[in-house]
Amino acid sequence: MARSSRKSKQGVFARRRHAVLRRMAGKTDAVLISRPEDVTHLSGFTGDSSFLVLGAGWARLITDGRYGEQAERECPDIPLHVRRGRVGQAVGEALKGRRVRRLAVQSDHVTVRFGEQLAKKLPTKRIRPLADLVAPLRAVKDDDEVRAIRKAIRTAERAFRELLGMGRRRWIGRTERDIAAELNYRMCLAGADGPSFPTIVAAGAHGSLPHYCPAGTRIRPGDAVLIDWGAKVGGYCSDLTRVVFTGTIPPILAEIHDVVRRAQAAGIAAARPGVSGGTVDAAARKVIDEAGYGERFMHSLGHGLGRQVHEAPGLGRTSKVRLRAGTVVTVEPGIYLPGVGGVRIEDDVLVTRGGPRRLSSLPRGMAALTL
Repeated sequence: MARSSRKSKQGVFARRRHAVLRRMAGKTDAVLISRPEDVTHLSGFTGDSSFLVLGAGWARLITDGRYGEQAERECPDIPLHVRRGRVGQAVGEALKGRRVRRLAVQSDHVTVRFGEQLAKKLPTKRIRPLADLVAPLRAVKDDDEVRAIRKAIRTAERAFRELLGMGRRRWIGRTERDIAAELNYRMCLAGADGPSFPTIVAAGAHGSLPHYCPAGTRIRPGDAVLIDWGAKVGGYCSDLTRVVFTGTIPPILAEIHDVVRRAQAAGIAAARPGVSGGTVDAAARKVIDEAGYGERFMHSLGHGLGRQVHEAPGLGRTSKVRLRAGTVVTVEPGIYLPGVGGVRIEDDVLVTRGGPRRLSSLPRGMAALTL
């Protein structure tokens, strides 16, 4: 990376840290960032088992000897503390010379046990749990992040198109597990670091299980195969779902596919700045309710997407969080019929001031998804 480009990226991370400091002003003297994705978002460091301590005008990255050289390369503007003992001891050493009486921890990530260990190592500090310090900031993506998500989407789509291109003969007789492995392999060949979550391939009646785990069931002629997959590229995720038909489409599946497609279109159209997640969910759910399948849509409409495949904001019935321009969300309504199968259509959508923009480009019509 060129020196000017690296310096520019360091400026981005510094601005993100400053935004966290503004959110914690008056609540605490320093905060211990422990969620790995948040550490990366605020520092640029991509290793494991590491922590970031932030205070007014200062920061310290805590890692172990495996990542010392990597940390110096990835975030040279942040002083590094290489720990040799427990994290609590390292945090105490990082705070030496700082006027820190109150230390916040991420209550939505830190375990009770870790909190107790930290309090034991830092008896003079008041450990305070705080939630939502970083998540609301991560919800709004900058241009670089949107480009990274687009790349993850394109990588996942390329692999899926190649999978479809193998033709019906290369699908029939293969197991769900085989197809999932093939898709994962093709994503990696296309440039993915790996899948952004365990790939779902659900053939036939298994499609009624929203979070089905691929098994040894073989794909038969006439099966509807629900596939939920995503690629992780450069630390950012994609998340897509389509149903592939291996022959004649049963009338009931054709019917619910049309309902789900219309529900998704309504949900995408509602995803605008200032609109609550619950309102977006309701727009899609209304279409499914009116078609008589309301009880067979059992999950929320979608979720935020970025460094994690599930992050803020949520698009669910009770969500009051209002969307902001720059947010990337999934819109994924589904109908699931036990003993028959299921249909879910999922795309990744950027919320902009001018309205929603679908970032994914795969076809949603049944004809294009029939082998």
